[in-house]
Amino acid sequence: MAAPQNYLAVIKVVGIGGGGVNAINRMIEVGLRGVEFVAINTDAQALLMSDADVKLDVGRELTRGLGAGANPEVGRQAAEDHAEEIEEVLKGADMVFVTAGEGGGTGTGGAPVVARIARSLGALTIGVVTRPFTFEGRRRANSAEAGIDALRDEVDTLIVIPNDRLLSISDRDVSLMDSFRQADQVLLSGVQGITDLITTPGLINLDFADVKSVMQGAGSALMGIGSAQGEDRAIKAAELAIASPLLEASIDGAHGVLLSIQGGSDLGLFEINEAARLVQEVAHPEANIIFGAVIDDALGDEARVTVIAAGFDQVNATSQPASANQGYSQSAQQQGQASSSYGQQSQSQSGYGQQGGAQQSYGQQAAPQRSEQQGSRSIGSSAAPQQGQQPRPAQQQGQAQPRPQQSAPQQVRGTVPVTEGQGLSAWMQPSRPQQSQQVPSEGVSGHAGQAQGQRQSFGAPVPETVEGEAGQRPDDLDVPDFLK
Repeated sequence: MAAPQNYLAVIKVVGIGGGGVNAINRMIEVGLRGVEFVAINTDAQALLMSDADVKLDVGRELTRGLGAGANPEVGRQAAEDHAEEIEEVLKGADMVFVTAGEGGGTGTGGAPVVARIARSLGALTIGVVTRPFTFEGRRRANSAEAGIDALRDEVDTLIVIPNDRLLSISDRDVSLMDSFRQADQVLLSGVQGITDLITTPGLINLDFADVKSVMQGAGSALMGIGSAQGEDRAIKAAELAIASPLLEASIDGAHGVLLSIQGGSDLGLFEINEAARLVQEVAHPEANIIFGAVIDDALGDEARVTVIAAGFDQVNATSQPASANQGYSQSAQQQGQASSSYGQQSQSQSGYGQQGGAQQSYGQQAAPQRSEQQGSRSIGSSAAPQQGQQPRPAQQQGQAQPRPQQSAPQQVRGTVPVTEGQGLSAWMQPSRPQQSQQVPSEGVSGHAGQAQGQRQSFGAPVPETVEGEAGQRPDDLDVPDFLK
């Protein structure tokens, strides 16, 4: 019977493009242990300067080793052309880190290709990339955003480090070289914070399966780093980590958290417990928190805390526009016109025959109409004035009203008899009419057409013209007693 074999997790760190290769060079310089480094680039000259274990020159036919010229499409095509070589290099890996500086050509376009190949091989794939500085230009920023979106679809977890946030933790006299070196250091911290949990024996040891339970399929992740010295150093470092300037958002509500605490041999249990409690308080109550403590005497009196949070709720991912689909809300005033908030668009429209009028919110009275609203009417109400409106008569006040026509009353097409409580405006907000507006119920439908143009304004009652017999003048009619 064959003896069982012991396996160690195989971790490979792939740096692609100029920024990615510089990052792994920094990791090699500080002595990151337990990982294999792979450098991929279209720039053959820059690739020669790398100390990576494996160097892969992609796009030899496409770019002739001269680089992608900040064109992500060239970088993507170069990686696709050498997909088989990339697959051969990544075979056997349990975890693959893909690191790049977003915004260029090779890293932006090629990183998603490398991540897709690594994931297809069954490796836990984690992207750790930087977003460019603002001074690098809008075009580079736009390319970076597109590259980040493409990479997010191909990795299990993506950690994005905004370079602009480094300005808040740097001195004003920092040099340009030091600023980019600091960005490489942050990339190192992200990779080292995860790999040390697996490869370095510690007080509280973790294995690859623990890390995989948090990182697999987690989507976007946030990383915070904190360090402190002296009394309560671990607690202070944890506070700095969860409030790190590198965090583009709060880690509140994270369902998965990797917590790494590093310190000297005098690191106390109470310090570790308090630091872990601080992180636990801001995470989701049911969060899966993977905790590891590593003793490194080289740190001396310093304690370092790295927090990587993933698995956030997307409850408020999309915001709904205000006053949309609300039945009872105030109508908003925009550019001098009232807009409807009852399931209608936020712009003034002509509704139910009202031309240029203000739309009404359900259950509320509309604002008075302007004088330009001549001839506006509601469906089902050609004679009765709408609530809240002051329609202008067909002729100016003070002029003689027209005689009734001798012909039989003509029903206006599209209108129906109106009584109190009918019509759109009456349905929305019925109000008690004044006595001067009351019309006997007999013959209302017969006068629907003639009442057009003879409507009266509220507050200025004028007797309604009532049609008599043919040939009879309006002033010869019998007027009801309550109108005398």
